[in-house]
Amino acid sequence: MASYPISPHPRDELQKISDVASPQAAPSRRHMSARNRFLFFLVAWLIVLMPFLFWWSTWFGRHLSDQQISEYLNDAKHPRHIQHALVQLGERMERHDVSAANWYPELVRLSSYPVEEVRNTDAWLMGLDTSYAAFHESLLKMLQDSSTIVRGNAALSLVRFGDASGRAQIVALLQPARIVAPSAGLVVDVDHVGTSIHQGGLIAKLRDGQTTTDLRSPISGRIRTLSITKGTSVAAGTEVATLDPGVEQIWEALRALYLVGQAADLPLIRIYQRDSPEIPDRIRQQAQLTEKAIHQRAAKQP
Repeated sequence: MASYPISPHPRDELQKISDVASPQAAPSRRHMSARNRFLFFLVAWLIVLMPFLFWWSTWFGRHLSDQQISEYLNDAKHPRHIQHALVQLGERMERHDVSAANWYPELVRLSSYPVEEVRNTDAWLMGLDTSYAAFHESLLKMLQDSSTIVRGNAALSLVRFGDASGRAQIVALLQPARIVAPSAGLVVDVDHVGTSIHQGGLIAKLRDGQTTTDLRSPISGRIRTLSITKGTSVAAGTEVATLDPGVEQIWEALRALYLVGQAADLPLIRIYQRDSPEIPDRIRQQAQLTEKAIHQRAAKQP
């Protein structure tokens, strides 16, 4: 006959243990107070709300009233507000909304604004309405801007005016950008060849004593070459990197050269006709169309 182990605790002893344990377990089952519940849900709500508010305040797609556009265009403390207003004006200009003309003098004023991103957006917008003569004059001045991308956008917009004055700047958009060390220093950080990078993205950091200098990309593209390594020293004026331009920049430049390109530009244009996984089909096709248009113009010249 099978035997079973006898419980070490009789029934009455188990009851005593249960009675003793119950008061100790009670606190763990105590409910959260209403105040604590409120604070918990408030914190959770803020965790969700704060990123949304940040996104909402910086999202350029958010509609602005006429009054807000005027306020944002003059908000010197927040350049992103200026950009937001410019994007909204651009949408009106593309719809041929006559109300956009109310702010055209502001666009001319912003062509010399100290923040590069504002001037860059402004240069693009001024090419959307070729009926305003002051835009043409401002864009011609912007061909001398200190920023590569601003000069390029000004040149692209001038093409819409039928003005090829910025052809050299457009051709430059197809060429690798050179990054030069503005001062001597020790390389404390550097990116890698082949890395995709946005305009303003960090390429390397130099340190000279207590001073740190960030080397940033003037364009969106891909790091083509690096002539520095971490831990080495560089002299002022040394070329530290080159960057291949991004697809959209190449696309816009080829389209502009379709209209104003010359035979001297063909060697550079043909680079983008080669069969390479780095060159999208639409870029290759546009390069071919651009070369054809240049040949046709040359044939018509006396």
